[in-house]
Amino acid sequence: MTINKETIFSKDLAAKKITVVREFNAPVEQVWKAWTESELLDKWWAPKPWKANTKTMNFREGGRWHYYMEGPDGSRHWCLLDYKSIVPNKYFVAEDAFCDENGVVNNDMPSMHWNNQFSPESGRTKVTVEISFAAQADLEKILEMGFKEGFTAAHGNLDELLAEG
Repeated sequence: MTINKETIFSKDLAAKKITVVREFNAPVEQVWKAWTESELLDKWWAPKPWKANTKTMNFREGGRWHYYMEGPDGSRHWCLLDYKSIVPNKYFVAEDAFCDENGVVNNDMPSMHWNNQFSPESGRTKVTVEISFAAQADLEKILEMGFKEGFTAAHGNLDELLAEG
């Protein structure tokens, strides 16, 4: 059975939500680790030539991931992910916001509510990500910033990482 390596985006403006679906050719436990361990996230999260760098990560309910994406010019874009709910190898829910290097949230930028579902599919894994926004304008701003292209490229990086074993 062939795997669909296409990242599928659907946008629901009325619900202020983006849904992203992607299959990966690896068991759910391996894909889960890639999404929940900073050493692995740093290898795939940012679209090349950008790099993801974790400052701190505590993957647990009430924990957070503070990281930045560094561009080829040395610029840094900081983010903070607060973990709200976790069921290992099944799903996690988190709030994502842009911030500064000290973790102070930038309220001028959109924040996002992530619901990441991991489903085993005959030795593969289907990841479904529902991202909700407070306003339609926030959803549109994130897309204008290149989220779709960047997240799609990052999924390609994850394919490469998972192929390494």
